[in-house]
Amino acid sequence: MTRHELIFPEDAVGSRLDKWIATLGIGLTRCAVQGLIAAGNVQVDGKEIPKNYRPKAGQRIEVIVPPPEEIEVVPQDIPLDIVYEDADLLVVNKPKGMVVHPAPGNYDETLVNALMFHCKGSLSGINGKIRPGIVHRIDKNTSGLLIVAKNDNAHQKLAAQIKEHSFTREYEAIVTGAFREPTGTVNAPIGRHPIDRMKMCVTEKNSKEAVTHYELLKQYGGFAHVRLRLETGRTHQIRVHMSYIGHPVYGDDVYGKAVKGVQGQCLHARKIGFVHPVTEEYLEFSSELPVYFQKILDKMEKM
Repeated sequence: MTRHELIFPEDAVGSRLDKWIATLGIGLTRCAVQGLIAAGNVQVDGKEIPKNYRPKAGQRIEVIVPPPEEIEVVPQDIPLDIVYEDADLLVVNKPKGMVVHPAPGNYDETLVNALMFHCKGSLSGINGKIRPGIVHRIDKNTSGLLIVAKNDNAHQKLAAQIKEHSFTREYEAIVTGAFREPTGTVNAPIGRHPIDRMKMCVTEKNSKEAVTHYELLKQYGGFAHVRLRLETGRTHQIRVHMSYIGHPVYGDDVYGKAVKGVQGQCLHARKIGFVHPVTEEYLEFSSELPVYFQKILDKMEKM
């Protein structure tokens, strides 16, 4: 259990308590705060309050965060598109719509559930019970290649390559807007959004370096097919950077605009390359554009 004791400041008077707490950087989203209020775990001057409560300056706020529930990750016989596998690692082509690891609201039918069944428990344990073998992640509605470690030695060496920016990660996306230049680089730090804690944004405050290189493959009027190469690997990096330069990923309902009939962003992790943690051989793999992505390109070709 974690306890936060706060004093409501003068400059926040008029703000809702749930919204204010979500801006403090203590790891709570506004939705999570509302859940704590409903459970009686947020009190003002020792009293429970409604979720729309607006405190007065100087009032004492107490926020109690219960310990996280233990999640039992169950192996599930879910088909996997395995591009490569050996005794130390495997490369998986994740479909759009599949969550990488269990989390609130997604406790099963994740990539981890499928990996645990396929690997019979032979996965690295560095990231704990919830994310065994997961060296890096891609979003639920991003399709494409992921590398998975079967033991801690492989995990540590692969993670070191990501940290050193020697890991090859190439994506393709459909984005909105017309490009003036055929190539470019977005070098802009990314951190947690100050208001919506579920989102990331370009910011100088509490952020990390983020670099994305892009190349125009084809322009379709107000849309474009682009190739993107990650130099760093921040949460939602491509989606944030493309939105930042005025070219949000097509279908991205968080950093752009939802599109009817399109399930989330049109973004595919097409290529991955790394030095094998044991043989020290450089390996590189690529995957074909998925059906959903190609259908949208075909539609734009006819526009």
